[in-house]
Amino acid sequence: MKSLLLFLLLVTSFVQAQTIEPTFAEKLGYPKGKKVLIIHVDDVGMSYESNQGAIKAMKEGVANSLSVMMPCGWVPGFVHYLKENPQIDAGLHLTMTSEWKEYRWGPLAGKNQVKGLVDSEGAMWRGVAEVVKNATADEVEMEIRAQLDRARTMGFTPTHLDSHMGTLFATPEFLKRYLKVGMEEKIPVMFPGGHNTVVQQQEKMIADQLAMTQVVGKQLWDAGLPVLDDLENSSYGWKGPENGDKSEKALQKYKTEKYINAIKNIKPGLTMVIMHCTIHSEIFPKISDSFPTREGDFLAMIDPELKKYIEKEGIILTTWREAMERRKKLK
Repeated sequence: MKSLLLFLLLVTSFVQAQTIEPTFAEKLGYPKGKKVLIIHVDDVGMSYESNQGAIKAMKEGVANSLSVMMPCGWVPGFVHYLKENPQIDAGLHLTMTSEWKEYRWGPLAGKNQVKGLVDSEGAMWRGVAEVVKNATADEVEMEIRAQLDRARTMGFTPTHLDSHMGTLFATPEFLKRYLKVGMEEKIPVMFPGGHNTVVQQQEKMIADQLAMTQVVGKQLWDAGLPVLDDLENSSYGWKGPENGDKSEKALQKYKTEKYINAIKNIKPGLTMVIMHCTIHSEIFPKISDSFPTREGDFLAMIDPELKKYIEKEGIILTTWREAMERRKKLK
């Protein structure tokens, strides 16, 4: 009985500590109890359709941040647009894989410098498991820095760093190099280090893993960087209406409802919501069969119903740029 009472007291203390501890959003000066969202488009620079989907999702819709795959063929097209629109919140979607069958890319550090990142076609490995099996942490860091260097060479100063296909989260050694570059270069990194309510459920984190994320979150904060309280990353799995209706109207309605329900489940704090937006074309399906979910993401972002919901709920939209500016003021 005494053991049970002690256990309950410990649990109560832990819950109270979690409740009392301010979110990173509050530390950055956002109002207490508010959901603060970075609505983020991945895979910019991968294709013309990806560029246009991201641009229109931000220009005509509620998306407000994006990241660029520097090894890909349509990067110049986007960076030229970015130079004309420097207010855009644009980071690097650090890319260690090349997953499609017919359309592929290689490392920017050069094949001979990062042999462990390259497959038999001279492109990056298609899957995360192959990168883990073949690449060293030194090679991963070299490629991260090469992608950052290309961006700077092009006159593109990234507002943040994140990871394509989550490869940089695949091993502790890769993660350390990712965090290291962000802290050394003073560039915010996508890492959920707060209460992690949503990502804990999605990734089925155990208590030790959750505790680790919070230790890393404090480390990033102490290094002078803003930190996410949570991460919503389930949209890629929303394939389309269950009744099989493939019309644009049905796809938009389906995806918008999914986003509204996902946002309802987000707790107060700074949360990044991840998606992939492409416009419709005859070409993109030749690249990837993921075009319905990507087109659906785009349609949801420009749906007036989603904007109406966000405004009605008093949800605050922010960017990595603003979060970093707020963090700098706290030094």
